[in-house]
Amino acid sequence: MIICVMKFDFKEKNDCERKYFAQDFSGMNNLLSKIRVALIDGMPVDLKGMNLSGIVKYNPLETLVYITLFQEGKKFIRYGSRRNNFAATINRDIEMLRKNKSFNEFDVKNSDKCRIMLEYVTDRKQTTLKRLNSIFFDNDRFEIGINGLELKMDSTSYYYMPTDAISLSHMGLNQVFQTLAKRSPIGKMTDKISERVKILFKTPNCEYYLFKSRAFVTYKDTCVPLYRGNILYNEFSYETLYNQFISSANWLIENMYNDGRFLYYYDCCEDNFKDHEHPNRSPDNLYYNDLRHCGGIITLIRAFQITADEKYIIAAKKAIEWSTSICREHETEWGKGYYAFYNNKAKLGGSGVLLIALMQYRNSTGDKSFDEYIRGITCHILSRMCPSGELLGYYIHPEYNNGEPLISMSDEDRKNTFSFYYPGEALLGLALFVNNFDEPEFVDTVKNLSKKALDWIIDERPKIYADLFTKLPSDAWLMQAIEEWCKREEFRKDNYINFVFSDAQAMIEHSYERDDSPYIDYEGGYYYEYGDHFYPDGARSEGLVAAYYLAKMLNKDELAAKLLAACKLTAKCQFLLFNNEINSYSHKNPTRSVNAIRFKATRQWVRVDSIQHVACFFARLYKAEN
Repeated sequence: MIICVMKFDFKEKNDCERKYFAQDFSGMNNLLSKIRVALIDGMPVDLKGMNLSGIVKYNPLETLVYITLFQEGKKFIRYGSRRNNFAATINRDIEMLRKNKSFNEFDVKNSDKCRIMLEYVTDRKQTTLKRLNSIFFDNDRFEIGINGLELKMDSTSYYYMPTDAISLSHMGLNQVFQTLAKRSPIGKMTDKISERVKILFKTPNCEYYLFKSRAFVTYKDTCVPLYRGNILYNEFSYETLYNQFISSANWLIENMYNDGRFLYYYDCCEDNFKDHEHPNRSPDNLYYNDLRHCGGIITLIRAFQITADEKYIIAAKKAIEWSTSICREHETEWGKGYYAFYNNKAKLGGSGVLLIALMQYRNSTGDKSFDEYIRGITCHILSRMCPSGELLGYYIHPEYNNGEPLISMSDEDRKNTFSFYYPGEALLGLALFVNNFDEPEFVDTVKNLSKKALDWIIDERPKIYADLFTKLPSDAWLMQAIEEWCKREEFRKDNYINFVFSDAQAMIEHSYERDDSPYIDYEGGYYYEYGDHFYPDGARSEGLVAAYYLAKMLNKDELAAKLLAACKLTAKCQFLLFNNEINSYSHKNPTRSVNAIRFKATRQWVRVDSIQHVACFFARLYKAEN
């Protein structure tokens, strides 16, 4: 059965939006300069002679205007009002901000320190809580960062502004409801967040209005128009690609500990290191992940490959030494085996990604000092292969066999510990080993067993683990592995190659195009189902760019051109994840957050792998034509 997905043509709307952002905003820059002066001296702003045509359409019945002050180390302060005209509204905001008890903590005179945002409501329309959704492109869709919500209770309005998504690091509707409930009188009824939302939905005689906004923020002496609380990237640029890649690699070095580990997790909004997946870990025992650590190593090696700057390889070696320090050994039929052991687990992926990092380091430097670990990890991975070719997900897992090595496993335990991604990571490591290690007899053994593993994962995994497959493919590690294996003629099998190109095609088909979404920053973002909030996803894109390199290798020039165009489009979408000096206005500590790469468009979370996947995708895409 063929299911047709109804897509919408938003060309006219998108063209109007792009035209808006292409205009001259010098009038708004002038207004923000006047607001700064008024905040300093307390004198009213005079709007006479100012050209705000095409920028501000003021409706005294709807156009609430907020002015917000941001400064490093300070909790932002803001005030919003709606008066008979725009000038009166602006001056009311200024008056009330100057009365704020924290106002004198802001160095308003210094435009480098204190940044001013002006945001005003547009397109306001009534709705209900039950009609609001984040799935359908209809009149009641709430798009995080684009829409705001007004709660009118007992003649008083409470607002969730679109830029709150950035300032508060939000992603979904439930957080909008939580914030509105807290800001309303409901917030004083209970400290329990879930209870507040329940009360909100049960409170009668409330009115709700869905709206959008226009927002502008100062940057030094200029004015920046914001979209989804962020800066817009109108086109792909290799210069932007390179700068973001190198800057994020530098961030990894600057946030590296003495023992070779990286700063694993950073919350730009809260300026802390509390991992959202492990929120109860104490500050002196924060969670760390050895696989993602290796991703940091790979990022630094890619930076070295592009720049030849020794600082990247020095840092990479230091990080490798931490990884080898957590390795344990055991005997295999091919000799001594090594495996990564951390958090009481020995994961196939942990050893696989470490092998990738070690081989890339060796290939880039010629340094063979880690060869014992390289060979040993290869032996370990081979020892985790079933006669069928399936690679087992864990060697040690604390919940199985009392934490002892899993030598013999039941079918149920094998399936319960199977990882969708670990085999691809291991197979990429094995491919790098076969293509670059100089021990012919053992290399032949690895090659033959790897072929069995590839046959299993391509032909049998979809039957046995069908429930793990999604419409939007996600096994980019396997795509990269096959690209590397195809450097050898005997591995250029149709089923391997077709897997890479079909997954790449599915990624392209599940990407928003220029005119099939009402949000202009969606272009190039992925989705599972049309209507999903977009995924600016570097991890998948590493598979997409691997498909490009494979097409080039096989002289499929037309396909390569199509894949390269898709890579550029999704790279442009991912540009918005990068923290620079302009879009870090709401961060408590921009000194630390700048140059990191976030998880999501509005989430202000950074993790080693949120940097690694985007940065490594950018690095490979940069080398495609440079």
